[in-house]
Amino acid sequence: MLQQTQVSTATPYFLKFIKRFPNVDSLANSTEDEVLSYWSGLGYYSRARNILKSAVLIKSEFKSKLPKSIEELVSLPGIGRSTAGAIRSIGYGLKAPILDGNVKRVLSRYFKIEEDLSKTSTQKELWILAEKVLPKSNFNIHTQAIMDLGALVCKKKNPTCFSCPQNKYCLANKYALTESIPTKIKRKEKPQKTLYWLVAMDQVGRFALQQKDEKGVWRGLWTFLEFEETGLRDDYSENLMKESNLISKDKLTIKHSFSHYNLDIDSLILKFESDLSKKLGNNQMWFNVNDLKSVGTPAPVTKIIEKVI
Repeated sequence: MLQQTQVSTATPYFLKFIKRFPNVDSLANSTEDEVLSYWSGLGYYSRARNILKSAVLIKSEFKSKLPKSIEELVSLPGIGRSTAGAIRSIGYGLKAPILDGNVKRVLSRYFKIEEDLSKTSTQKELWILAEKVLPKSNFNIHTQAIMDLGALVCKKKNPTCFSCPQNKYCLANKYALTESIPTKIKRKEKPQKTLYWLVAMDQVGRFALQQKDEKGVWRGLWTFLEFEETGLRDDYSENLMKESNLISKDKLTIKHSFSHYNLDIDSLILKFESDLSKKLGNNQMWFNVNDLKSVGTPAPVTKIIEKVI
């Protein structure tokens, strides 16, 4: 959960997740729908799918015990070299470097690395340095300490160098470069995309949703009925209105941001008088609000429901 997500955001999800899935077997025996329901709103949903795949493999290949070696750990879906290092060092107290965002920042400032950290050559250098600073023992303490140093002291903005236990030896601090290291790379402006949703409600407050297919970031999640353009949505809406009396009609646009693009979701909200279940297509179902707790939905679905009920 902490991959690409802050601790404060992940914590409530984590607590609910481990209450439902306290061990590997309980997770391995679950379904993708249920796992995604505990991930709804957290984003980067491939992580949820990977953790389920990994649990199945750990149960079948490793007798329900997380492996210790880096090689076996990185063979599991969603676990890269740094995550494997954290599991090995913090989980088992064994020697292994890590290189998450906080550690990269600490090392680049400490050793005054002014190159672009995203370059392959710089990454290799950082891994060498991460190995170099490993102690002879207490690997779990070292790993937690260097991550916390980056998160709490050697922060991206306004680092508190005066309180840093390594400030006498940090080259960025010595040469007054903490504000310019790591090198800030100007990001390209994100492209803008638009989705057209039909938010269909029946008279008892159920919503018509569809399960996304095997493509895209929301694969396997349930969203409102989606269309590539307003004309297609209008045609579909007219067909529904022929089947039942329309109680109300409204429009709502919300914004959502991904790592690679920004999204405007143009929603047409229609409330009907009677049951339209026979008009729904494949992978489409009616859900009441309580039903939605058992399936995965992206954050915009929750936002819209909160606004219309």
